[in-house]
Amino acid sequence: MASVALKSFIGLRQASAEKPHFTFQAKPISLNPSNHRRLQVNAAKTSPKVTGRNLRVAVVGGGPAGGAAAETLAKGGIETFLIERKMDNCKPCGGAIPLCMVGEFDLPLDIIDRRVTKMKMISPSNVAVDIGQTLKPHEYIGMVRREVLDQYLRNRASENGATVINGLFLKMEKPGDGEAPYVLHYTEYDGKVGGAGVKKSLEVDAVIGADGANSRVAKSIDAGDYEYAIAFQERIKIPDDKMVYYENLAEMYVGDDVSPDFYGWVFPKCDHVAVGTGTVTHKGDIKKFQLATRNRAKDKILGGKILRVEAHPIPEHPRPRRLAGRVALVGDAAGYVTKCSGEGIYFAAKSGRMCAEAIVEGSENGKRMVNEADLRKYLEKWDKTYWPTYKVLDVLQKVFYRSNPAREAFVEMCADEYVQKMTFDSYLYKRVVPGNPWEDLKLAVNTIGSLSSVVGGHQHLQEFVRWRQHQQQLPFPSEPPVPLATKQSHFHSQSLVL
Repeated sequence: MASVALKSFIGLRQASAEKPHFTFQAKPISLNPSNHRRLQVNAAKTSPKVTGRNLRVAVVGGGPAGGAAAETLAKGGIETFLIERKMDNCKPCGGAIPLCMVGEFDLPLDIIDRRVTKMKMISPSNVAVDIGQTLKPHEYIGMVRREVLDQYLRNRASENGATVINGLFLKMEKPGDGEAPYVLHYTEYDGKVGGAGVKKSLEVDAVIGADGANSRVAKSIDAGDYEYAIAFQERIKIPDDKMVYYENLAEMYVGDDVSPDFYGWVFPKCDHVAVGTGTVTHKGDIKKFQLATRNRAKDKILGGKILRVEAHPIPEHPRPRRLAGRVALVGDAAGYVTKCSGEGIYFAAKSGRMCAEAIVEGSENGKRMVNEADLRKYLEKWDKTYWPTYKVLDVLQKVFYRSNPAREAFVEMCADEYVQKMTFDSYLYKRVVPGNPWEDLKLAVNTIGSLSSVVGGHQHLQEFVRWRQHQQQLPFPSEPPVPLATKQSHFHSQSLVL
Protein backbone atom coordinates (compact mmCIF):
# COMPACT_ATOMS: atom_id res chain seq x y z
CA MET A 1 0.00 0.00 0.00
CA ALA A 2 1.41 3.38 -0.95
CA SER A 3 2.41 5.72 1.82
CA VAL A 4 0.47 8.88 2.51
CA ALA A 5 1.91 12.04 1.01
CA LEU A 6 1.31 15.26 2.88
CA LYS A 7 0.06 17.64 0.22
CA SER A 8 0.77 21.30 0.75
CA PHE A 9 -2.29 23.48 0.91
CA ILE A 10 -2.50 25.74 -2.10
CA GLY A 11 -2.96 29.32 -1.07
CA LEU A 12 -2.73 28.65 2.65
CA ARG A 13 0.58 29.72 3.99
CA GLN A 14 2.26 30.96 7.10
CA ALA A 15 2.55 34.68 7.67
CA SER A 16 4.17 36.46 4.77
CA ALA A 17 7.47 38.22 5.28
CA GLU A 18 6.22 41.18 3.28
CA LYS A 19 6.64 44.41 5.20
CA PRO A 20 3.88 47.00 5.37
CA HIS A 21 4.61 50.27 3.63
CA PHE A 22 4.67 52.56 6.64
CA THR A 23 7.05 55.40 7.52
CA PHE A 24 7.97 55.86 11.13
CA GLN A 25 8.64 59.10 12.93
CA ALA A 26 10.09 58.85 16.41
CA LYS A 27 10.77 61.56 18.92
CA PRO A 28 14.39 61.92 20.08
CA ILE A 29 15.22 59.54 22.89
CA SER A 30 16.58 61.05 26.07
CA LEU A 31 19.43 59.25 27.81
CA ASN A 32 17.62 59.81 31.08
CA PRO A 33 16.01 56.43 31.99
CA SER A 34 13.05 58.23 33.55
CA ASN A 35 12.09 59.51 30.12
CA HIS A 36 12.16 56.17 28.29
CA ARG A 37 8.43 55.60 28.68
CA ARG A 38 7.70 58.74 26.72
CA LEU A 39 8.97 57.24 23.47
CA GLN A 40 6.23 57.23 20.82
CA VAL A 41 6.30 55.63 17.38
CA ASN A 42 3.69 57.06 15.04
CA ALA A 43 2.85 55.35 11.74
CA ALA A 44 2.07 57.73 8.92
CA LYS A 45 -0.49 56.27 6.52
CA THR A 46 0.40 56.66 2.86
CA SER A 47 -3.16 56.16 1.59
CA PRO A 48 -5.25 59.30 1.04
CA LYS A 49 -8.14 60.41 3.19
CA VAL A 50 -11.68 59.83 1.96
CA THR A 51 -13.37 63.22 1.60
CA GLY A 52 -17.07 64.00 1.93
CA ARG A 53 -18.02 60.47 2.90
CA ASN A 54 -16.79 57.34 4.66
CA LEU A 55 -15.14 54.32 3.07
CA ARG A 56 -17.65 52.15 1.17
CA VAL A 57 -17.45 48.35 1.33
CA ALA A 58 -19.72 45.74 -0.24
CA VAL A 59 -20.08 42.31 1.33
CA VAL A 60 -21.40 39.76 -1.17
CA GLY A 61 -23.12 36.86 0.59
CA GLY A 62 -25.21 36.89 3.75
CA GLY A 63 -24.13 33.72 5.55
CA PRO A 64 -22.09 33.63 8.78
CA ALA A 65 -19.02 35.09 7.03
CA GLY A 66 -20.94 37.91 5.37
CA GLY A 67 -23.10 38.71 8.39
CA ALA A 68 -20.12 38.87 10.75
CA ALA A 69 -18.14 41.00 8.29
CA ALA A 70 -20.98 43.44 7.67
CA GLU A 71 -21.65 43.95 11.38
CA THR A 72 -17.98 44.62 12.12
CA LEU A 73 -17.64 47.05 9.23
CA ALA A 74 -20.78 48.98 10.18
CA LYS A 75 -19.70 49.24 13.80
CA GLY A 76 -16.32 50.50 12.64
CA GLY A 77 -17.64 53.50 10.74
CA ILE A 78 -17.65 51.94 7.25
CA GLU A 79 -20.54 52.56 4.86
CA THR A 80 -21.54 48.93 4.45
CA PHE A 81 -23.67 47.13 1.84
CA LEU A 82 -24.59 43.46 2.33
CA ILE A 83 -25.95 41.67 -0.76
CA GLU A 84 -27.77 38.36 -0.25
CA ARG A 85 -29.82 36.69 -2.95
CA LYS A 86 -32.12 34.58 -0.76
CA MET A 87 -33.11 35.88 2.65
CA ASP A 88 -34.92 32.68 3.70
CA ASN A 89 -32.18 30.39 2.41
CA CYS A 90 -32.06 27.03 4.20
CA LYS A 91 -28.49 26.18 3.29
CA PRO A 92 -27.76 22.47 3.74
CA CYS A 93 -25.46 22.35 6.72
CA GLY A 94 -24.79 20.11 9.70
CA GLY A 95 -25.10 23.20 11.86
CA ALA A 96 -22.63 22.42 14.67
CA ILE A 97 -20.95 25.38 16.37
CA PRO A 98 -18.34 25.43 19.17
CA LEU A 99 -19.19 26.84 22.57
CA CYS A 100 -16.73 29.71 22.16
CA MET A 101 -18.69 31.01 19.16
CA VAL A 102 -21.71 31.64 21.37
CA GLY A 103 -19.66 34.01 23.50
CA GLU A 104 -17.41 35.50 20.84
CA PHE A 105 -20.31 36.43 18.60
CA ASP A 106 -22.78 37.11 21.41
CA LEU A 107 -25.34 34.62 20.09
CA PRO A 108 -28.66 34.36 21.96
CA LEU A 109 -29.43 30.91 23.29
CA ASP A 110 -32.85 30.82 21.66
CA ILE A 111 -31.34 30.39 18.19
CA ILE A 112 -29.58 27.19 19.31
CA ASP A 113 -31.85 24.21 18.62
CA ARG A 114 -29.99 21.61 20.65
CA ARG A 115 -27.13 21.48 23.12
CA VAL A 116 -25.27 18.29 22.34
CA THR A 117 -23.40 16.85 25.29
CA LYS A 118 -23.06 13.27 24.02
CA MET A 119 -21.75 11.82 20.79
CA LYS A 120 -21.50 8.28 19.50
CA MET A 121 -18.70 7.36 17.13
CA ILE A 122 -19.74 4.16 15.34
CA SER A 123 -17.17 1.99 13.58
CA PRO A 124 -17.55 -0.04 10.35
CA SER A 125 -18.36 -3.12 12.46
CA ASN A 126 -20.94 -1.06 14.41
CA VAL A 127 -18.84 -0.81 17.56
CA ALA A 128 -20.12 2.36 19.26
CA VAL A 129 -17.96 4.56 21.46
CA ASP A 130 -19.59 7.13 23.73
CA ILE A 131 -17.90 10.51 23.64
CA GLY A 132 -18.52 13.44 25.96
CA GLN A 133 -17.66 12.07 29.38
CA THR A 134 -15.09 14.83 29.93
CA LEU A 135 -17.49 17.72 29.32
CA LYS A 136 -18.19 20.06 32.22
CA PRO A 137 -21.85 20.75 33.16
CA HIS A 138 -21.96 24.05 31.23
CA GLU A 139 -20.21 22.76 28.09
CA TYR A 140 -21.93 21.63 24.90
CA ILE A 141 -21.81 21.69 21.11
CA GLY A 142 -24.51 23.94 19.73
CA MET A 143 -26.77 22.77 16.90
CA VAL A 144 -28.31 25.51 14.77
CA ARG A 145 -30.31 25.81 11.57
CA ARG A 146 -28.55 28.00 9.05
CA GLU A 147 -31.71 29.82 8.03
CA VAL A 148 -32.07 30.96 11.67
CA LEU A 149 -28.41 31.79 12.37
CA ASP A 150 -27.85 33.60 9.08
CA GLN A 151 -30.95 35.76 9.45
CA TYR A 152 -29.98 36.72 12.98
CA LEU A 153 -26.49 37.84 11.92
CA ARG A 154 -27.85 39.83 8.96
CA ASN A 155 -30.43 41.55 11.15
CA ARG A 156 -27.77 42.51 13.64
CA ALA A 157 -25.60 43.95 10.88
CA SER A 158 -28.58 45.99 9.73
CA GLU A 159 -29.27 47.24 13.25
CA ASN A 160 -25.69 48.50 13.39
CA GLY A 161 -26.03 50.50 10.19
CA ALA A 162 -25.37 48.11 7.29
CA THR A 163 -27.63 48.38 4.23
CA VAL A 164 -28.94 44.88 3.50
CA ILE A 165 -29.86 44.31 -0.16
CA ASN A 166 -31.94 41.36 -1.31
CA GLY A 167 -30.16 40.81 -4.59
CA LEU A 168 -28.18 38.47 -6.82
CA PHE A 169 -24.59 39.56 -7.50
CA LEU A 170 -23.86 39.32 -11.23
CA LYS A 171 -20.42 40.74 -11.97
CA MET A 172 -17.83 43.27 -10.90
CA GLU A 173 -15.96 45.91 -12.87
CA LYS A 174 -12.43 46.44 -11.61
CA PRO A 175 -11.10 50.00 -11.20
CA GLY A 176 -9.00 51.56 -13.92
CA ASP A 177 -6.53 53.03 -11.45
CA GLY A 178 -5.47 52.48 -7.87
CA GLU A 179 -8.16 54.46 -6.08
CA ALA A 180 -11.12 54.31 -8.48
CA PRO A 181 -14.20 52.45 -7.25
CA TYR A 182 -15.26 48.89 -7.97
CA VAL A 183 -18.62 48.74 -9.76
CA LEU A 184 -20.85 45.85 -8.70
CA HIS A 185 -23.78 44.81 -10.89
CA TYR A 186 -26.62 42.92 -9.29
CA THR A 187 -30.31 42.11 -9.62
CA GLU A 188 -32.39 43.49 -6.75
CA TYR A 189 -35.54 41.73 -5.58
CA ASP A 190 -37.93 43.89 -3.58
CA GLY A 191 -41.07 41.79 -3.86
CA LYS A 192 -42.84 44.36 -6.03
CA VAL A 193 -41.72 43.49 -9.55
CA GLY A 194 -42.13 39.74 -9.46
CA GLY A 195 -39.34 37.23 -9.87
CA ALA A 196 -37.39 39.10 -12.55
CA GLY A 197 -36.00 41.78 -10.27
CA VAL A 198 -34.35 45.05 -11.25
CA LYS A 199 -30.81 45.39 -12.59
CA LYS A 200 -28.77 47.84 -10.49
CA SER A 201 -25.16 48.83 -9.90
CA LEU A 202 -23.19 49.97 -6.86
CA GLU A 203 -19.85 51.77 -6.51
CA VAL A 204 -17.67 50.77 -3.56
CA ASP A 205 -14.06 51.11 -2.44
CA ALA A 206 -13.52 47.50 -1.36
CA VAL A 207 -15.29 44.15 -1.65
CA ILE A 208 -15.51 41.12 0.64
CA GLY A 209 -16.51 37.93 -1.15
CA ALA A 210 -18.55 35.79 1.24
CA ASP A 211 -20.68 34.13 -1.42
CA GLY A 212 -19.85 30.49 -0.80
CA ALA A 213 -18.19 27.64 -2.66
CA ASN A 214 -19.53 28.80 -6.05
CA SER A 215 -18.33 32.35 -5.40
CA ARG A 216 -18.79 34.79 -8.28
CA VAL A 217 -16.54 37.25 -6.51
CA ALA A 218 -13.78 34.61 -6.57
CA LYS A 219 -14.28 34.17 -10.31
CA SER A 220 -14.12 37.95 -10.75
CA ILE A 221 -10.58 38.06 -9.33
CA ASP A 222 -9.42 34.80 -10.97
CA ALA A 223 -9.01 33.18 -7.57
CA GLY A 224 -8.63 29.71 -9.09
CA ASP A 225 -10.45 26.46 -8.45
CA TYR A 226 -10.23 23.93 -5.67
CA GLU A 227 -11.22 20.36 -4.99
CA TYR A 228 -14.63 20.07 -3.41
CA ALA A 229 -16.63 17.43 -1.64
CA ILE A 230 -20.16 16.57 -2.59
CA ALA A 231 -22.40 16.10 0.39
CA PHE A 232 -25.96 15.02 0.73
CA GLN A 233 -28.32 15.58 3.64
CA GLU A 234 -31.92 14.74 4.45
CA ARG A 235 -33.95 16.46 7.14
CA ILE A 236 -36.11 13.75 8.66
CA LYS A 237 -39.04 14.15 11.02
CA ILE A 238 -39.01 11.12 13.33
CA PRO A 239 -41.61 10.05 15.92
CA ASP A 240 -41.47 11.93 19.23
CA ASP A 241 -40.44 8.85 21.20
CA LYS A 242 -37.45 8.37 18.91
CA MET A 243 -36.59 12.07 19.01
CA VAL A 244 -36.06 11.72 22.76
CA TYR A 245 -33.02 9.56 21.99
CA TYR A 246 -31.46 12.43 20.04
CA GLU A 247 -32.40 15.13 22.54
CA ASN A 248 -28.75 15.91 23.33
CA LEU A 249 -26.99 13.26 21.24
CA ALA A 250 -25.30 13.29 17.82
CA GLU A 251 -24.01 10.27 15.93
CA MET A 252 -21.12 9.81 13.48
CA TYR A 253 -20.75 6.71 11.33
CA VAL A 254 -17.53 5.68 9.59
CA GLY A 255 -17.02 2.91 7.05
CA ASP A 256 -16.64 2.26 3.33
CA ASP A 257 -20.40 1.80 3.12
CA VAL A 258 -21.24 5.37 4.25
CA SER A 259 -18.24 7.14 2.65
CA PRO A 260 -14.84 6.11 1.30
CA ASP A 261 -13.19 9.29 2.61
CA PHE A 262 -15.50 10.94 5.12
CA TYR A 263 -18.25 9.99 7.56
CA GLY A 264 -22.02 9.84 7.86
CA TRP A 265 -23.90 11.71 10.55
CA VAL A 266 -27.19 12.07 12.41
CA PHE A 267 -27.42 15.52 13.99
CA PRO A 268 -30.45 16.65 16.05
CA LYS A 269 -32.35 19.83 15.14
CA CYS A 270 -35.33 21.55 16.76
CA ASP A 271 -37.99 18.98 15.78
CA HIS A 272 -36.16 16.69 13.37
CA VAL A 273 -32.76 15.13 12.64
CA ALA A 274 -30.33 15.82 9.83
CA VAL A 275 -28.95 12.64 8.25
CA GLY A 276 -26.17 12.93 5.71
CA THR A 277 -22.81 11.98 4.29
CA GLY A 278 -20.14 13.35 1.94
CA THR A 279 -17.33 12.34 -0.38
CA VAL A 280 -14.63 13.83 -2.57
CA THR A 281 -13.48 10.74 -4.43
CA HIS A 282 -16.78 9.05 -5.35
CA LYS A 283 -19.25 11.86 -6.01
CA GLY A 284 -21.36 9.75 -8.36
CA ASP A 285 -22.14 7.30 -5.56
CA ILE A 286 -23.34 9.87 -3.05
CA LYS A 287 -26.94 8.61 -3.01
CA LYS A 288 -25.70 5.07 -2.38
CA PHE A 289 -23.68 6.31 0.59
CA GLN A 290 -26.68 8.25 1.88
CA LEU A 291 -28.84 5.12 1.74
CA ALA A 292 -26.19 3.22 3.67
CA THR A 293 -26.08 5.95 6.34
CA ARG A 294 -29.85 5.73 6.73
CA ASN A 295 -29.62 1.95 6.97
CA ARG A 296 -26.97 2.15 9.70
CA ALA A 297 -29.32 4.35 11.75
CA LYS A 298 -32.59 2.72 10.61
CA ASP A 299 -33.74 1.39 13.99
CA LYS A 300 -33.48 4.87 15.51
CA ILE A 301 -35.19 6.76 12.67
CA LEU A 302 -37.76 4.15 11.71
CA GLY A 303 -41.08 5.73 10.77
CA GLY A 304 -39.47 9.04 9.94
CA LYS A 305 -40.67 11.29 7.12
CA ILE A 306 -38.22 13.06 4.83
CA LEU A 307 -38.96 16.78 4.96
CA ARG A 308 -36.18 18.08 2.73
CA VAL A 309 -33.30 16.76 0.65
CA GLU A 310 -30.30 19.06 0.32
CA ALA A 311 -27.01 19.09 -1.55
CA HIS A 312 -24.18 21.62 -1.80
CA PRO A 313 -20.43 21.78 -2.59
CA ILE A 314 -17.94 22.13 0.24
CA PRO A 315 -14.34 23.22 -0.49
CA GLU A 316 -11.53 20.85 0.39
CA HIS A 317 -8.73 23.41 0.64
CA PRO A 318 -8.21 27.18 0.34
CA ARG A 319 -8.22 28.78 -3.09
CA PRO A 320 -4.89 29.56 -4.78
CA ARG A 321 -5.71 33.27 -4.47
CA ARG A 322 -7.76 34.85 -1.69
CA LEU A 323 -6.87 38.49 -2.23
CA ALA A 324 -6.51 40.79 -5.22
CA GLY A 325 -6.31 44.56 -4.90
CA ARG A 326 -9.09 45.68 -2.58
CA VAL A 327 -11.06 42.42 -2.88
CA ALA A 328 -10.73 39.65 -0.28
CA LEU A 329 -12.42 36.26 0.09
CA VAL A 330 -13.73 34.79 3.36
CA GLY A 331 -15.59 31.67 4.50
CA ASP A 332 -16.38 28.98 1.92
CA ALA A 333 -15.52 31.43 -0.87
CA ALA A 334 -11.93 31.36 0.41
CA GLY A 335 -12.03 27.61 1.08
CA TYR A 336 -12.09 27.69 4.88
CA VAL A 337 -13.60 24.29 5.65
CA THR A 338 -11.52 21.82 7.64
CA LYS A 339 -10.79 18.35 6.39
CA CYS A 340 -11.70 15.34 8.51
CA SER A 341 -14.39 17.23 10.44
CA GLY A 342 -15.90 19.39 7.70
CA GLU A 343 -16.27 22.29 10.13
CA GLY A 344 -17.04 25.62 8.48
CA ILE A 345 -19.49 27.85 10.39
CA TYR A 346 -17.09 29.15 13.04
CA PHE A 347 -14.24 29.65 10.58
CA ALA A 348 -16.56 31.47 8.19
CA ALA A 349 -17.74 33.92 10.82
CA LYS A 350 -14.23 34.35 12.21
CA SER A 351 -12.68 35.05 8.81
CA GLY A 352 -15.43 37.55 7.98
CA ARG A 353 -14.81 39.42 11.22
CA MET A 354 -11.01 39.34 10.85
CA CYS A 355 -11.17 40.68 7.30
CA ALA A 356 -13.53 43.47 8.35
CA GLU A 357 -11.32 44.37 11.30
CA ALA A 358 -8.35 44.75 8.95
CA ILE A 359 -10.37 47.14 6.78
CA VAL A 360 -11.59 49.17 9.75
CA GLU A 361 -8.06 49.45 11.12
CA GLY A 362 -6.47 50.21 7.76
CA SER A 363 -9.04 52.89 6.93
CA GLU A 364 -8.89 54.45 10.39
CA ASN A 365 -12.59 53.81 10.91
CA GLY A 366 -13.58 54.68 7.38
CA LYS A 367 -11.63 57.91 7.03
CA ARG A 368 -8.91 56.69 4.65
CA MET A 369 -8.72 54.59 1.50
CA VAL A 370 -7.47 51.02 1.97
CA ASN A 371 -5.15 49.05 -0.26
CA GLU A 372 -4.05 45.46 -0.74
CA ALA A 373 -1.45 45.75 2.03
CA ASP A 374 -4.21 46.56 4.52
CA LEU A 375 -6.28 43.52 3.52
CA ARG A 376 -3.22 41.30 3.46
CA LYS A 377 -2.92 41.75 7.22
CA TYR A 378 -6.11 39.72 7.54
CA LEU A 379 -4.59 36.84 5.52
CA GLU A 380 -1.37 36.90 7.48
CA LYS A 381 -3.21 36.82 10.78
CA TRP A 382 -5.54 34.07 9.57
CA ASP A 383 -2.76 31.85 8.27
CA LYS A 384 -0.65 32.29 11.36
CA THR A 385 -3.59 31.35 13.60
CA TYR A 386 -5.18 28.46 11.69
CA TRP A 387 -2.57 27.11 9.26
CA PRO A 388 -1.51 24.24 11.61
CA THR A 389 -5.11 23.13 12.13
CA TYR A 390 -5.79 22.74 8.41
CA LYS A 391 -2.52 20.90 7.81
CA VAL A 392 -3.01 18.50 10.70
CA LEU A 393 -6.61 17.65 9.85
CA ASP A 394 -5.48 16.82 6.32
CA VAL A 395 -3.05 14.27 7.78
CA LEU A 396 -5.67 12.91 10.16
CA GLN A 397 -8.13 12.32 7.32
CA LYS A 398 -5.50 10.55 5.19
CA VAL A 399 -4.32 8.32 8.02
CA PHE A 400 -7.62 7.27 9.59
CA TYR A 401 -10.18 7.46 6.77
CA ARG A 402 -8.24 5.36 4.24
CA SER A 403 -9.61 1.90 5.11
CA ASN A 404 -12.06 0.15 7.41
CA PRO A 405 -9.29 -1.27 9.67
CA ALA A 406 -7.88 2.25 10.06
CA ARG A 407 -11.36 3.53 10.93
CA GLU A 408 -11.73 0.81 13.54
CA ALA A 409 -8.45 1.99 15.07
CA PHE A 410 -9.68 5.59 14.98
CA VAL A 411 -12.91 4.74 16.80
CA GLU A 412 -10.93 2.74 19.36
CA MET A 413 -8.68 5.74 19.93
CA CYS A 414 -11.74 7.96 20.48
CA ALA A 415 -12.67 5.84 23.50
CA ASP A 416 -9.61 7.17 25.33
CA GLU A 417 -10.68 9.73 27.94
CA TYR A 418 -7.53 11.79 27.39
CA VAL A 419 -8.22 12.02 23.64
CA GLN A 420 -11.76 13.15 24.35
CA LYS A 421 -10.64 15.84 26.76
CA MET A 422 -7.99 17.24 24.41
CA THR A 423 -10.20 17.27 21.33
CA PHE A 424 -13.28 18.63 23.07
CA ASP A 425 -11.32 21.38 24.81
CA SER A 426 -9.60 22.35 21.56
CA TYR A 427 -12.84 22.31 19.58
CA LEU A 428 -15.05 24.08 22.09
CA TYR A 429 -12.66 26.95 22.74
CA LYS A 430 -10.50 27.02 19.58
CA ARG A 431 -7.33 27.33 21.56
CA VAL A 432 -4.14 25.34 22.07
CA VAL A 433 -4.65 23.05 25.05
CA PRO A 434 -1.52 22.11 27.06
CA GLY A 435 -1.03 18.35 27.00
CA ASN A 436 0.22 15.85 29.56
CA PRO A 437 3.59 14.49 28.32
CA TRP A 438 3.05 11.07 29.88
CA GLU A 439 -0.45 10.75 28.44
CA ASP A 440 0.85 11.97 25.06
CA LEU A 441 3.49 9.23 25.10
CA LYS A 442 1.00 6.51 26.01
CA LEU A 443 -1.39 7.70 23.29
CA ALA A 444 1.40 7.77 20.70
CA VAL A 445 2.49 4.22 21.54
CA ASN A 446 -1.06 2.88 21.44
CA THR A 447 -1.93 4.63 18.21
CA ILE A 448 1.26 3.67 16.39
CA GLY A 449 0.65 0.09 17.47
CA SER A 450 -2.89 0.18 16.10
CA LEU A 451 -1.76 1.73 12.80
CA SER A 452 1.11 -0.76 12.46
CA SER A 453 -1.33 -3.64 12.71
CA VAL A 454 -3.51 -1.98 10.09
CA VAL A 455 -1.12 -0.72 7.44
CA GLY A 456 2.11 -2.43 8.43
CA GLY A 457 5.41 -1.03 9.69
CA HIS A 458 6.10 2.66 10.01
CA GLN A 459 4.82 4.05 6.74
CA HIS A 460 2.41 6.37 8.55
CA LEU A 461 4.63 7.15 11.51
CA GLN A 462 5.85 10.46 10.12
CA GLU A 463 2.30 11.62 9.37
CA PHE A 464 1.12 10.55 12.80
CA VAL A 465 3.96 12.32 14.60
CA ARG A 466 3.13 15.53 12.77
CA TRP A 467 -0.50 15.08 13.70
CA ARG A 468 0.33 14.40 17.35
CA GLN A 469 2.55 17.46 17.57
CA HIS A 470 -0.44 19.64 16.71
CA GLN A 471 -3.18 17.47 18.23
CA GLN A 472 -3.94 20.16 20.78
CA GLN A 473 -5.31 22.33 17.98
CA LEU A 474 -7.69 19.78 16.48
CA PRO A 475 -11.35 20.77 16.35
CA PHE A 476 -13.69 17.98 17.29
CA PRO A 477 -15.56 16.59 14.28
CA SER A 478 -18.74 18.56 14.15
CA GLU A 479 -20.19 20.27 11.17
CA PRO A 480 -20.27 17.72 8.39
CA PRO A 481 -19.38 18.81 4.93
CA VAL A 482 -22.98 18.39 4.57
CA PRO A 483 -24.84 19.47 1.57
CA LEU A 484 -22.90 19.65 -1.57
CA ALA A 485 -23.28 19.56 -5.28
CA THR A 486 -21.92 21.93 -7.77
CA LYS A 487 -25.14 23.89 -7.56
CA GLN A 488 -27.15 24.04 -4.36
CA SER A 489 -30.46 22.27 -4.66
CA HIS A 490 -33.47 21.72 -2.45
CA PHE A 491 -36.10 19.05 -2.96
CA HIS A 492 -39.22 18.89 -0.84
CA SER A 493 -41.21 15.75 -0.19
CA GLN A 494 -44.00 15.08 2.23
CA SER A 495 -44.72 11.55 0.99
CA LEU A 496 -41.43 9.75 1.59
CA VAL A 497 -41.56 7.58 4.70
CA LEU A 498 -38.65 5.50 5.93
